[in-house]
Amino acid sequence: MWRVATRFCGLNKGRANLGKILGQETFNNRTKGTFPMKEVRNKLRDIVGISTHWSDHVKTMEERKLLHSLLPKNQKDLPPKRMKDSYLEVILPLGTQPLLREKYLTVFNSVRFGRILEDLDSLGVLICYTHTKMDSVQMSPFSIVTALVDKIDLCKKVISPECDIKFTGHVSWVGKTSMEVKMHMCQLHDTVYHPVLDATFVMVARDSENKGPAFINPLILESPEEEELFKQGELNKGKRIVSSTASLLKMAPTTEERNAVHDMFLNTLDPRSISFQSRILPPDSVWMEDTKLKSLHICHPEERNIFNRIFGGFLMRKAFELGWATACNFVGTRPFLVAVDDIMFQSPVEIGSLLFLSSQVCFTEKNHIQVRVHSEVSFPGSKEHKTTNVFHFTFFVEKDVPLVIPKTYGDSMLYLDGQRHFMSTMHQKTVGKNIIQ
Repeated sequence: MWRVATRFCGLNKGRANLGKILGQETFNNRTKGTFPMKEVRNKLRDIVGISTHWSDHVKTMEERKLLHSLLPKNQKDLPPKRMKDSYLEVILPLGTQPLLREKYLTVFNSVRFGRILEDLDSLGVLICYTHTKMDSVQMSPFSIVTALVDKIDLCKKVISPECDIKFTGHVSWVGKTSMEVKMHMCQLHDTVYHPVLDATFVMVARDSENKGPAFINPLILESPEEEELFKQGELNKGKRIVSSTASLLKMAPTTEERNAVHDMFLNTLDPRSISFQSRILPPDSVWMEDTKLKSLHICHPEERNIFNRIFGGFLMRKAFELGWATACNFVGTRPFLVAVDDIMFQSPVEIGSLLFLSSQVCFTEKNHIQVRVHSEVSFPGSKEHKTTNVFHFTFFVEKDVPLVIPKTYGDSMLYLDGQRHFMSTMHQKTVGKNIIQ
């Protein structure tokens, strides 16, 4: 499976290879230099004007209120930007900096993917600030926040901790207040950078206090490749709207899905008892409710972002690590990540809140595992819980895995939702394979 995946890594939802477009065609004349990943956070602090000390955060946010008057009243007031204007190239020097390597190292002598999620999130925000940069002011009046991780597709089973990594990315689509960012990650082997993953993030621009939307620069398209990227962004937006409308939280399952759930239910009835209450597990299967793992984190100031909320990359890292542990505990062997899908940032996580993560296997097929992680927060002393994120991870293991069987109607809906995410991931990889061939 991974040999096949490597052939079409770089494809994102059926389009041409992103790395090729970035490196060889659209951005041949780029002028921005390459800088190390550790500088990304520093650049973000400079752009927003945020202090590195938590004690200064109230004063800093008060100062940012003064930037509100710099925001455009209409998108037409902003100069159009090109895709290459936002192009950035960042190096993670794992091969040349052993001390940095320790931060990214797993016990399996591979790179911690949770750290990569943090880096992608920071880079995506910086790319959007580069797109919206105003030459007349030093501090940006915009607050750029991550709205959605649309898709991260991997084509490498293991990421080496001993070789440098390069990230590239740029804004590929814009609406009035939102942007889609394409990012590509490669790793250096034998003097050549080889593809590792493609990522699509959606960012939104808000005012200087992060309280309301803000207009962003429109995009100029300069080549057929850029037109295709922009068109794909429009299609992605449409798919998200359709997916939201067809959500199982809003609409009943399809006839085919209902029949599948009913067949699973009948397959769990005890033939010795004429009762709907008597349930038994079929061979090589596990009840979904028995696959759960949970964790709790106190949200300290150390994990804050430039707007003094909990860093989205930190949330993704913790969710991924719990999801990986869930898959590992389920099969008793090491799982490998295939894709990250449809992470919606529904609500910010405040400093001082309690972060509850709940993970479970919600769908399996052959040697693949679909894991769902639900995130919610509450404040100490409060019994009210609020959902902030739902994460979807697709894993691969080197053996066939048990089936997961829903016992309740609620579990059945989670099962169908997991199946939808899994089928979407596999469909996109199949489309990519067909294009390469």
